[in-house]
Amino acid sequence: MTKYGVLVGSLRQHSYSRGVAAALVAGLPADAKVTYLEIGELPLYNQDYDEASPASYTAFRKVVKAQDAFIFVTPEHNRSIPAVLKNALDIASRPFGENVWANKPALVASESISGISGALANRVLHQTLDFLDVPIMQQPELFIGNVGTLTDDRGQITNADTKAFLADSGHQFSQFVTNYR
Repeated sequence: MTKYGVLVGSLRQHSYSRGVAAALVAGLPADAKVTYLEIGELPLYNQDYDEASPASYTAFRKVVKAQDAFIFVTPEHNRSIPAVLKNALDIASRPFGENVWANKPALVASESISGISGALANRVLHQTLDFLDVPIMQQPELFIGNVGTLTDDRGQITNADTKAFLADSGHQFSQFVTNYR
């Protein structure tokens, strides 16, 4: 049984990112253990906490360390990833030399209500994960544009072709993880 951690870069209740994540998870094997890592309540990363971390940092690092692989889904905020997602990446990669993301495969997806599809956020996230020594599945690339036309009012993907594409991508990711391990 593979343990997949899912990180959603949007905190909005019915976010499109959460809907994309659910559609990706639908393609994972039936025995996959999926944990959505909640990142919205984490205090901002502060290097002063490296010596005596808040309990929330310690608990988050423990959950990250327990996962075998990660699915990241993010919107684009000002041509980058949301601060809440960057904060989570920073917390679990510190203190220096104790990066718990390293060597755990990842799938990266971005979405946007525009046709640009969160492409810059996707690239920024790739760049950060590369530095954190996270192997990223390169194909298919997951840039979901005009996502508002593909979902219901709860952010869930309703477009049949998009649902099938995302589920297939989740399945391909499970194979990538198996081959990596």
